[in-house]
Amino acid sequence: MAIPHSLAGKLKLPAIAAPLFLASGPDLVVETCRAGMVGTFPALNQRSSEGFEAWVNEIEERLSCLPNAAPYGVNLIVHKTNSRLTQDLDLVVKHRVPIVITSLGAVRDVVDAVHSYGGLVFHDIISRRHAEKASEAGVDGLIAVCAGAGGHAGNLNPFALLHEVKSVFAGTVILSGSLSTGRDIAAARMMGADLAYLGTRFLATKEAMVEKAYQEMILNARAADIVYTPNISGVNANFMRQSIEAAGLDPDNLPSHGKLDMGSEAKVWKTIWSAGQGVGAISDVLSVADLCEQFMRDYRAAMSGAARDMFLKD
Repeated sequence: MAIPHSLAGKLKLPAIAAPLFLASGPDLVVETCRAGMVGTFPALNQRSSEGFEAWVNEIEERLSCLPNAAPYGVNLIVHKTNSRLTQDLDLVVKHRVPIVITSLGAVRDVVDAVHSYGGLVFHDIISRRHAEKASEAGVDGLIAVCAGAGGHAGNLNPFALLHEVKSVFAGTVILSGSLSTGRDIAAARMMGADLAYLGTRFLATKEAMVEKAYQEMILNARAADIVYTPNISGVNANFMRQSIEAAGLDPDNLPSHGKLDMGSEAKVWKTIWSAGQGVGAISDVLSVADLCEQFMRDYRAAMSGAARDMFLKD
């Protein structure tokens, strides 16, 4: 296991609340950190770098009153169409953001900038090739985004991808894809992941910045309702079939989107709603505090049960 020293002893649960595009904000981040998990948000959830810094200031001020809180993190999209990357990265360095999650590109300069003040860089990957490239860039951790994850996702089985990632990378390994419960967090650990990564489950929280209709759709959806396609944003991602239909599109006959353009992503994702295949495990909208308490209770029960089973005779 390879949980970084800067995180060891600061987490009540070995888990990260994934940065949810258009849904994660200061309330969700602070309450997640308060509960003992890493809370994160995408820099692009604010429309400007000035707004991004305002959120960082707010989160830091609120967390400063919570000495036992877990660290927070920021997601940076490292893609040529993200015109704000340089300015947002400068703000990350200025504020010494503890954890930076990079997506859609592993760049040595970004990693070096975060390492300059002792921050950690975790990078999204969906294949062994991406893992090797990110490792060469010097990242501290890899987020294995497996089949069924919400948002931009891969299509590999978690067992297969974890084995391949761990064969080429010695740092922190984080598992993503349909994790919705405390028992799922325990399962990720037993599979060999250092941390679990949960996204869709946090959409169904009181602190998420989403419409009530979005949450109701999640509660009513099942795994079979999730459509994996590059034709919504230009990169393969998972969306709820019902939201695609509500936008007047045929989920089984979508027109080509063309290449990814971060300048237009917010418009697309605002009307067509993403979720992972773990929706079938979600039946209520809870506060982050109550959700994380439930996670902890179920995680401990699962780990205790696994420990007891170790002593069973053949």
